[in-house]
Formats: sequence, C-alpha cells, structure tokens
Amino acid sequence: MENNVLTILPVLPIKRTVLFPGVMMPLTVGRERSVAAVHAAMKTEDKTILVVAQRHPQTEEPGLADLYTIGTKAIIKQIGQSSEGGLHVLVQGLDRVVLIKEEQKTPYLKVRARLLEHPSDSTATEAQAIHRAIKELLSDLSRSIQSPGIQEISAALVDESDPVALAYRITSLVNLTVAEEQTLLECSSAVDLLRGLYAALSKEIQILQLRDKIANDAQKKISKSQREYILREQLKAIQQELGESEGEDGEISALKKQVSEADLPDHVRKEVERELNRLAKVPPSSPDHQVLRAYLELVLELPWTKASDERFDLSRVRAVLEEDHYGIKEVKDRIVEHLAVLKLNPSAKAPILCLVGPPGVGKTSLGQSIARAMGRTFERFSLGGVHDEAELRGHRRTYVGALPGRIIQAVRRAGVNNPVLMLDEVDKLGRDFRGDPASALLEILDPAQNHTFRDHYLDLPFDLSKVFFITTANTLDTISQPLLDRMEVIRLQGYSEREKAEIARRYLWPRRLKEAGIEPHQAVLSDEALTLIITRYTREAGVRQLEQMLGRLTRKIALTFAELPEGRERTPVVIQAAALGDWLGAERFIPEEARKNLPPGVATGLAWTPTGGDVLYVESMLLPGNHDLTLTGQLGDIMQESARAARSYLWSHAESMGLDISRFKRNGIHIHVPSGSIPKDGPSAGVTMVTALASAYVGKPVRSDTAMTGEISLSGLVLPVGGIKEKVLAAHRAGITRVILPKANEKDLKEVPAEVREGLTFVLVERIEEVLRAAFDQESPASAHEDTEEPAASSIASR
Repeated sequence: MENNVLTILPVLPIKRTVLFPGVMMPLTVGRERSVAAVHAAMKTEDKTILVVAQRHPQTEEPGLADLYTIGTKAIIKQIGQSSEGGLHVLVQGLDRVVLIKEEQKTPYLKVRARLLEHPSDSTATEAQAIHRAIKELLSDLSRSIQSPGIQEISAALVDESDPVALAYRITSLVNLTVAEEQTLLECSSAVDLLRGLYAALSKEIQILQLRDKIANDAQKKISKSQREYILREQLKAIQQELGESEGEDGEISALKKQVSEADLPDHVRKEVERELNRLAKVPPSSPDHQVLRAYLELVLELPWTKASDERFDLSRVRAVLEEDHYGIKEVKDRIVEHLAVLKLNPSAKAPILCLVGPPGVGKTSLGQSIARAMGRTFERFSLGGVHDEAELRGHRRTYVGALPGRIIQAVRRAGVNNPVLMLDEVDKLGRDFRGDPASALLEILDPAQNHTFRDHYLDLPFDLSKVFFITTANTLDTISQPLLDRMEVIRLQGYSEREKAEIARRYLWPRRLKEAGIEPHQAVLSDEALTLIITRYTREAGVRQLEQMLGRLTRKIALTFAELPEGRERTPVVIQAAALGDWLGAERFIPEEARKNLPPGVATGLAWTPTGGDVLYVESMLLPGNHDLTLTGQLGDIMQESARAARSYLWSHAESMGLDISRFKRNGIHIHVPSGSIPKDGPSAGVTMVTALASAYVGKPVRSDTAMTGEISLSGLVLPVGGIKEKVLAAHRAGITRVILPKANEKDLKEVPAEVREGLTFVLVERIEEVLRAAFDQESPASAHEDTEEPAASSIASR
C-alpha cells in the first residue's frame, strides 16, 4: 500500500547490504558524493537521509537507474571521521520509501520519494502462525548449535513482539544476498515477509548444521588417529619388554625373509636392506611407509637373475613360425639366424628388430609367434600418443603417486629378464614440454647402454641386454635417425590377392568359425566368394578388414543356427559368390581397371599408400596465352617440385627431342591429379608427370596398357623409388600389362609374387628418353627379363 506523503531527501547508496526500518546499522562512507549527501542531511532539522541499495556494487557514481526502486528513510544517529578520510555513520531505519524522480545529481544525489505504509495484516492468523513457527525454529536451534549469530537472533525474540519488526531485525542478522534482502524489504504483506524470512532461516539453519557436523566429524577423525598412534606406541613398548620380534611387526619380518631368500645382485641387496631399515623406523600411519613398502615389493618382484629356458631346436622354431604366419620369409630367417648365434654364443646380445609395414600385415601377432618359437615370455605395450619421457623412465619417488616406467613394469609382468618385449607404434611417439620419449628410447634400445638401464623410480641399474626388443611402425618418416640407427629394419610388404586368400583359408576363417562356435563342416566359404570379398569388400595392404568381413559372415551364420527350433539339426551353409550380397550387403569398392583409352596429356602412374599400392592418373592440359604452371589435386611440396623439374627438362631438351619449343613459350600448363580430397606427395610421380606433359605438348596419347613410377632429375636420370611390390600389385589388379620402372629397382622385383610377375612386362629404364620411348611406342619394347637392350629414344613419334 502507498500513501501520499512525498519527501525530497539526499540519497546514500550502499553496496552489499539493505537497511530495514527499525534496524540500527553502522556504515562507512567514502565516496565523495555520499559524503556530501551525509553532510547535507546533517544540516537539516530532522537529519534524515534515504538509504538505498545499489543494483550493481561496482558502479562508483550511481544514478537513480542504478538503485533499487524501494529503499529506507533513515535518521543519522551519529557521525565521525575515519582514518581513510571518509565518515563513520550510524543510521537507523524509519520507513520504507519508493523512489519517484531524480531531483539533483551533483554535488550529491537527491530524489523525490513517497513513503510506504507498514506491511499490513501482521495480526492475521496466518502471519501469527508463521511468526510462532519462526520463534520455535530459532529456539530449538539456539539449544543445538552454539553460534554467536544464533544467540543474537534468539535475543531478538525476547525484545520484539511485532512480527514485522521482528522479521526486519532477524533479516538483518541472517547471511542473505542483497537481492534476497531487497525482496523481503519490498514485501507489502506481513504474510509474504514472514514466509520469505522462514525460508531464509531454514536455509541458514541447514548450513549451520552442516558446518557443525563437518567440524564434529573432523574432530572425531583426529581423535581416532591420536588414539591409534598411542595404542601402537604402547603395543611396541609391550613387545620390546616381552622380547618379541625386537619391536618389528610381522610385515617387516616377512619382507626381511623375502630379501634373505631372493637371489639379488650385491648392489641391489645392499640398497634393499638400507630401505628396509628405513621402513622399520617409519610409523605405519605415515605416507612414507606405503611408498617404501611399494618400492621394496617392486625390487623383490623384478627378475634380476631369473631367465626363461630358450629353445635351440631350429627345425621346431621354423615349424612354429610357419604354423602361425604365411610368407614373410625374411623375418623368419632373421629369427632362426639369431637363435643359431645364441646356440653358438649364449652371451650374444639380443637383436632389436623394427617391423615396418602397413596396418594389418601381422606385425603385432608376429611378435607373439617369435616369443612362442623361442620359448620366451611375451609382453607388449603401445607407444602411440606417449608424450612424457617419464612414461618410459618412470617418475622419481619424491612425487606423489610415482610409478616405475613402462619398460620396468613390462619386465615385472613377464617375470623373467629375457622376455620378448614389443613396443608397438614407435612411429607415433610425441614430444612436448615434459620431455622427448624418443630420446629415452635411445638408451633402452642401445645394446651398449641398456645393460645398466636406470629407471627413475627404481633408481638401480637393471640389465635389459637380454630382452629381445621388437618395435613396430607403419612408416619410418617420423622416427628420428639416431633411434632408427639402433634398430634393424625389416619391412613387411602388403599381401597379394593370392596371399590374402591363403591367409584367410589357413588362419582367419578357422579362427572366426571357432569364435562363433561353428564347426568347420557347418560353414563352407567358396573360393569365388573369398576372392570377391578380397577384391570388392576390402581394400588394404593387410588382412584386418578381411578378417572383419569374415567375422560378419560367421556372426550371421551363428544367428541363423541360433534361430533354429530346439532339436533341429544344423544344415551346412555354403556361401557362394552370387549370394554374397545377401550376407554382406552391397559391394564397397569398384574394381580397379585401367582406362581403355587415354587422351593426350594423361599418363598412368603408380603410388604407394599406407594401405598398399594404387593406380594414379596424372592429367595435363595446355593453357594458350599463359606462361604459368598450375598444379591442383592437393599435391605436396615434393610432387610440385617434380612437376617443375619435368617441365624444365622438356623445355630445355625440346629441340633434341623433336618438340616445338614455341609451344612452351605460347602456352602455360595445368597439371591435375584426381581424387583432390586426398593429399598426395612423394618423388615417385616424376616420370609420370614428364610423360603426361610430353603427351600434352605433342598431342599424342600415351599407351593405356602402361603404368610407370620413378623419380627424375634435371639431368634426365630416372632414380629409384620405394614400394615397388605394392605398386606392381596395384598395376596387376587394374589390368595393366606393362610397367616402367627405374633400372635401380630391378632388385626389388624378386619380392613380387611369381604369378604376378608372369602376367606383366617390365621395362627398366635409366633415362627420361627411355621412359618416353616406352610410353609412346606401340611395339612391345624389351622387357626386364630379356637379354636385348633397348636403345634410348632420341625423339617422340610425330603427331
């Protein structure tokens, strides 16, 4: 409710509280305008001032819009100077007011305000009931919680009988936010005011009770710890009086017994006994007790002298390797050679192998087979994404939660000091501010240093020279050269379609049938269906996707058998190529086929990817009236350099090769490699680019049955490249019959399966002129296995 009494008074804005009618409040006034407002009020007869809360405390010079609409008219009871130059003011609230209009802003804020009546219905039944509930709540609380704030509120219950006045007084004592206090000040109904106060009191009481409970719980825990400590000290004194264990508990005795029985080197035993003596002096309640115990347990569990018995039956080792893996003769021979050396010289250092190859070719499983063939324990862990050197070397024991590094943990799990330890994904090691894990590997993988490897946590030299380390990687590009020098690199090439089919028959299909609970005679996979899965449903260098597809087949067959009625006999399922779509859905890949007819300016190249080889077309086109070289198709820096070198070579040798040099001067050239969404890089497209450019300049198409690979130089040499096996397999899949290769890569052809070599003609070249002659010649040139030597082409056939 409102009345018509208007007043114009100076305003004192306050920041973090609200003044209620009837409440006495001390204030510190420091702002210049606020000090001026207080002095102006003191000059009036009744010394009254409007005290209003700010909406935002950070506002330094608030106007009417920055203040709450409702405030309190107050009388200044006392004033004094503060040491900071401001004022200490004691005010008492009189009446609520509503601010109407700003009358003056400087030197202090003065507003027109209307007085508000006292909240009504304070005698109503509901108001009296809430008033009584508040009294009972505070009375019970004052008995259960001894708090100065509660005692002050309880005193207010005796002094005030008016519910509204009591509410205002209690509200000023409760810890509320400015917004919550302002809401209570604006209440025009006593019932609403008392309801809000009751809710605020309930919340404050819950906070006080919880605080009291936390304090009591903490005190109980402290008392319990002190009691346990006193009892332990008394027990220790009793044991000493009785002469039992010389004051040592059973835990220390058990550790001493383990140390005495363990076969430890002298330097290790000395350190263990020193730490054991420290442990005996540390109270069990101390954090150091658990740290020392964990350290001693690690030292005692490490296989300092324990080694597994190795098998030197070379014929059996060969049999185990052949049983687990198809092909990869080089790796198998290397393992047998190492065992032969160990048989003749047991103290020989273990080799450190690095198996490099695309995903799914069996690098990880090969490590397990090596361990089985040698009769050693196998352990592995992945280095992919490791950025912290401490992951390998361990953390120093001074850190909370310190642990030994992964190397020592793996040896601990193995239980012998000569396990086969596989470090997967060594090419995916990272580095950051915490250190360089690759540098830590330099010591671990160096036979000249790892016999005294010192883990930060263990802080004792441990001999890793007997560990057979095997690392795996998809590529060598990201491995540092010092680390690469310490490893013997063995490349695992991608599999041909025939090799994949053989692996599926021998290993993958039987394994998947066993996992699905299906007998081999109950599910038959035809050769045609298997070939179709390899060519149309997977595209990879390894066999991981192939195994997943075979797993889908066995799961569907298992579902068919599981849905049969109880007691009905399973009818063998034969999977034919024609029905493969019903089992695996639509084909995922279109078979690679060479383009039947190539237009001028297009040449067929061969590329290597992490998933195997691929056919790559290089397209070029003349741009009349332009001199620029435009490159598109997400080509990397090396491919762009190859394109520039190809153009420069053709331009500089145009006359000797029978090319019209004016076409170079009048036309720019645009080179594009399709599949623009895939980044491409590497030097092996050099011969393909020079051939495509030559075709564009003379307007003569390149032979569509020919693909090529090789790096070029500005002097016209054709240099060797990598990935020959994968590239040749890709050409064979695409139906290409002629492959142009660098002469220096002739040695790599022995890695290509014989059945693939028989269906291809290889043209081995040393210079760019030979490439161009072979690419444009319609007659079959001499192949790699013929004795005749092909003369170098001096010009390109006329258009």
